[in-house]
Parts: sequence; structure tokens; C-alpha cells
Amino acid sequence: MRWRPWLSALALAAAWQVARAGQPAPQVVLVQPSGAEVPANLLRLSVVFEAPIEGEVLSRIALVHADGRSVREPFLPQELWSPDGKILTLLLHPGRVKTGLVAREQWGPILSEGDDMVLTFDGRPIQHWHVGPVDANGPVASAWRLSQVTPGSRQPLVVTLDAPIDGRDVDYLVVVGAGDRLVEGRAELRKGETTWAFTPDSAWRPGGYRLVIRGTLEDPSGNRLGGHFETPMDSPRPIATDASIAFRLGSDQAL
Repeated sequence: MRWRPWLSALALAAAWQVARAGQPAPQVVLVQPSGAEVPANLLRLSVVFEAPIEGEVLSRIALVHADGRSVREPFLPQELWSPDGKILTLLLHPGRVKTGLVAREQWGPILSEGDDMVLTFDGRPIQHWHVGPVDANGPVASAWRLSQVTPGSRQPLVVTLDAPIDGRDVDYLVVVGAGDRLVEGRAELRKGETTWAFTPDSAWRPGGYRLVIRGTLEDPSGNRLGGHFETPMDSPRPIATDASIAFRLGSDQAL
């Protein structure tokens, strides 16, 4: 009998499905945005898995209305993975997020204010969102509030943001001390990515510090510091410029 490669491929595919069916389902540990509400112009979301996943994942993820109606092809057909293979970032189709584009006119927006949406993986809900109004402002660093910390302690510096930032941008903020020396420590986003908390590796010393924010930091709708995603196609995007907030620790502390 003549060997047929396509039969071998079918057999391998069937074997893979059987093997996969016997394995535990990949565990999702976090979805960002992690807050209860997202803007109607949401552009980006991330799914954090407990362990790396083999094979294509996008077809296993769906965005559906609370009443079960699926959103047709809401994502760009690409998978953006972190180097460790645990974090998948997906882009909602920009042509349907940005106004005035053909895709939005033909297909309509992906999200609308007032919607209640569910993100699913293998048919299981992994995140619920209520859709709020469009957010076209972007991060405003001058509106952020910094907590007071005590010199000699390793108390976290907590920065209350004006609105959620992208969950992947936690390291786009750093603290520098005298001589612009980087303060080593661990940073994390909390409360639906609306606060940034930094715990130094060593105790705080009295003196002057700066919170430095990279100009490329974005919110989940693609707005940057000083730049908006919703701009005319023929307008150049503003050059990303870093920002900083100065603060002091000590008897004359003023945060």
C-alpha cells in the first residue's frame, strides 16, 4: 500500500487531541484590565496563565455579551507572548476601536457603553466587565498622588493614579534617588491597575527622590502621556516624553 502523508497527519492530529483531552485545563491566574469596568474604546488586554501553553490559543478565547451573544472576530489575529510564555496580550481590532475607519463603519464598534461583557477561555468565563464611557484623555501624571513613607523603613510607596494604566506597564515607572541612582525594589499594580506600589529592597533614606514615568506608558485604550490614540490619520503622533514627580523623605517631607 502506498504511504499517504495526509493520513499520517490526521492520525497525529487525532492523537494530539486525545492527549490534550486527558490533560488538565490550563489555569488562568489573572486577566488585565482586572477592574470591574473598562472603557468603550478598550484596545488591549492580557491573560496570565499559570504555566506556558503549547499551540495556538486565540481561537480558544472569546468575547461575549452577558446574554451569550458572541462578538464576531474582536481581536487582531496575532498572539503577543511574554518571553516566559505565560502572558498572552491581545489587541482588539484597532480599526473597530478608532472612529472614522472602514472596519468600524462596516462591522460596528466592539464595545459600547452600558454593555456587560464576558471574556471566556475554552468556553469558561475568566473575566467580567461593565463597559463605561470612552476614555480619550490618557494618563495625567500631574494628577497622581503619592503616599507618605517613613525613612528607615521599607514601607511601600503607593502611587494613586488618575485612571488605570496598561497592566504590562508596571515597570514603566521607577524611583531614583540622589544622583539619579535607581532605587532597587519590587513594583506591582493594584486595585484594577489604578495604584502602583513600590517596595524598596533596602530601607528608605532621608533625602530627595523622583518618580520617573516613561513617556511610552499607556492606558488600556492606547493613550500615552501627552498623546491620544484617537488622533487623525494624517496627524503625527507626539514624541513620547518622560515625566517625573519629585518628593522628599525626612522632616521636611512634602509629597
